[in-house]
Amino acid sequence: MRIQSFAPSLKSLVAVLAIAATGSLLSLPAEAKTCDSAAKANKTVVQPVNNTGSVIVPTSVELAETATKTKAAGTIVDVAASNASFKTLVTAVKAAGLVEVLSGKGPFTVFAPTDAAFAALPKGTLEMLLKPENKAKLQKVLTYHVLAGEVKSSAIKPGQVKTVEGQSVTLSTMGKKVKVNNANVTTADVKASNGVIHVIDRVILPPNL
Repeated sequence: MRIQSFAPSLKSLVAVLAIAATGSLLSLPAEAKTCDSAAKANKTVVQPVNNTGSVIVPTSVELAETATKTKAAGTIVDVAASNASFKTLVTAVKAAGLVEVLSGKGPFTVFAPTDAAFAALPKGTLEMLLKPENKAKLQKVLTYHVLAGEVKSSAIKPGQVKTVEGQSVTLSTMGKKVKVNNANVTTADVKASNGVIHVIDRVILPPNL
């Protein structure tokens, strides 16, 4: 945290006011312009101060941490619903009755197929899975993409990992690249309040579906 002193002398203040009165003040600091604009909009700008009367200026690191905490809000379902690439996934989660489960405490790790990944399924497969009478099959497919616990990409090791569906997926790594079965992780470690999402480019199907 940096502390910026804000204690101009009376003599300097009088000089500035005199120049401003004659219209010779050509420019103001950025902070002053911001305050002036806010005043015109009938808004009050309040600078946070400590007990010594000095203005407290947040560092870039603190601002970044605040932004990160704000972005992290939302469950796995919330995060998916807010992303235009997961419209089909969200529709499938709702059809399978898994919204409450994936909005629960968790934590979970979800390998989330994009809309393009669902579109690449054999013709008629998605339509078949979304039918009410095939709800159990859809649940199997979706829970096959979910691991119990939060597993970030840096913690992924090659091998078999059991899914929530009950069967295992094969994880493999090559450098920073990660694969789950035959799907590539295209974006890793999308944070949610109840786990983490890894975006994948294919829908992975249970062996006995």
